[in-house]
Amino acid sequence: MSTADSTTPDRHVETAGAFDIRRFIGALTGLYGVILTLLGLFAFNPDEAAKTDGLNANLWAGLALIVFSAAFFVWAKLDPIRMIVQENEPGAEDGKDIAAAD
Repeated sequence: MSTADSTTPDRHVETAGAFDIRRFIGALTGLYGVILTLLGLFAFNPDEAAKTDGLNANLWAGLALIVFSAAFFVWAKLDPIRMIVQENEPGAEDGKDIAAAD
């Protein structure tokens, strides 16, 4: 129902950009993935190997989180959240009216 109308010059489409929740999720899981990967590379010793039957769990979990994080960043880049922005009437509480674009 709410589509960008080319006859109305004050309406335009914007993207969420850096405020897209997928970017926050990707950044946090990526950071945790890097930390786990570094722990798996540099803190894996025979005691840790005995706990996991020789599997370097931190390394593999960290790599999986990095891949998951990259998928979220790619998803946010390929399909950004779009919204239609237009100026509100004078006297309105907010200066701009924002509606989701389909």
